[in-house]
Amino acid sequence: MPGKEPTVWGIHAGKTGDAETLFAKRKVVALGWPETGDLTALKTRDEFKARVAETYPDKKPGAVPVNAGQLFRFIHEAAVGDIVAHLSKRDRQIHLGRITGPYRYDAAAGEMYPHQRSVEWVRSVPRSSFSQGALYEIGSAMSFFRIRNFATEFLAAIEGKATTTPVVEDETGPDADAIEEYTKDYVLKQLAQELKGHPLADLVAHLLETMGYRTRVSPPGPDRGVDIVAHRDELGFEPPIIKVQVKSKDGTVGDPEVSALYGKVSGSEFGLLVTLGSYSNQARSFAEGKSNLRLIDGSDLVDLLLLHYEQLDSRYKGLLPLRRVYVPERIEETEG
Repeated sequence: MPGKEPTVWGIHAGKTGDAETLFAKRKVVALGWPETGDLTALKTRDEFKARVAETYPDKKPGAVPVNAGQLFRFIHEAAVGDIVAHLSKRDRQIHLGRITGPYRYDAAAGEMYPHQRSVEWVRSVPRSSFSQGALYEIGSAMSFFRIRNFATEFLAAIEGKATTTPVVEDETGPDADAIEEYTKDYVLKQLAQELKGHPLADLVAHLLETMGYRTRVSPPGPDRGVDIVAHRDELGFEPPIIKVQVKSKDGTVGDPEVSALYGKVSGSEFGLLVTLGSYSNQARSFAEGKSNLRLIDGSDLVDLLLLHYEQLDSRYKGLLPLRRVYVPERIEETEG
């Protein structure tokens, strides 16, 4: 039908994000369940259920239609031109693309993820750009699923636009993983909105102090490349001396910025770069070869803040009001 909006699909790259490299390098989205073999000849949901049940006889009966349904949608319902959204566990970006080809079974290339569709990756957008409802929907426990309630946000994002979507309540309620992700997103949004620029360096300095360091923070003004100097002794003469640069943007920090900081670090010093966003592959590769250089992305920063939350000053607890709770843990059905 002319003018019809494309369907938006969500996909996960394995429970630990192990298929993310495959997605990026081969420009595909892919599913597991490799033992099912090529599913091209299967046409109905019942045929898919029978293949999954036959291939994985130890699966719980309730898991068979769920797994088969995901494979069926991936092969027969997802159409060329549809939008696919992938929530990365590595850089916490949502990668958006368009499906460009039909289903193919590629065991040699995909190994554990042989069920593939080719994709043109169009745009990567920070999680903080989406509403909490959209993040909750894309956090589905399934590997491949249709995004319905907040599809307009993803359609706008792939065009480089912003939109707001009415909140839709989910009757099932969040599980432990969803609440953990919600908390991380909440903290990152608060930091991005309330501590833009130099104030974030003050927070990072305070965090280092809760970890036993003494700190000196550079005054606001022109970028000097080093925002904080951290050390253990009162005078700042005894090693280790840590030079810290803080980036309050939620985008991707590249190799030039990491290299620039490292150029200010002598052989006996350590460099630490902290960002609310993520790092490019080139930046991470550069840092991996340097024993005295460490990169902290937004997710790592939140983990450290939560770990030392009780020691934070009241002004930061007021900015990030949190309390410890116990929630149900969801037991997921895994692929294969």
